[in-house]
Amino acid sequence: MFITYRLFFFLISIVMCFVVTKSLALTCCAPFLLMGARYFYSHKVIHSYLACALHTDMADIEEYYMKPTGSCFWVAVLEGQVVGIVAAQGREDDNTVELRRMSVDSRFRGKGIAKLLGRRVLEFAMHNNYAAVVLGTTAVKMAAHKLYESLGFRRTGGTEDYMLPGMSRSPQERLFFQIRYQRYRLQLREE
Repeated sequence: MFITYRLFFFLISIVMCFVVTKSLALTCCAPFLLMGARYFYSHKVIHSYLACALHTDMADIEEYYMKPTGSCFWVAVLEGQVVGIVAAQGREDDNTVELRRMSVDSRFRGKGIAKLLGRRVLEFAMHNNYAAVVLGTTAVKMAAHKLYESLGFRRTGGTEDYMLPGMSRSPQERLFFQIRYQRYRLQLREE
């Protein structure tokens, strides 16, 4: 729905540009102006999200992931270099652990590092008697979704118009930036 709405908006904007200006040159520039606006707002949203992450859990990994019972944080090191991270955050209310912050340096992807990090979280969850592991992802690469499914996760839902932490929710951001959010769950045992 949102993809259609945005495409419709872009097409109408280009047509309106011609109707108002009667200039083919300006009309030809309209798609580039719209793409520039999309780039600007996408850049703004991603940097706001990163700033938000770097001022919350990633600013104090020990406080968020190492001190609380049922939570942990792992770092993958290869040849003395940090190449990946992942966190597990326990949730007592539903006896699940959330897999969070999985990331592998792009130069080291495709080497099985993410799968090892994911398995480490699953082992942690089983060792700590959690009933399930859950995760939410905005990953756009199919490889990430295939990784989760290869670890046994099943997609449980999602949204087409997810609001990243740090977004201002302005109409411009909502128009020019869209990201899908998918939720996954791996049931370890019945409650």
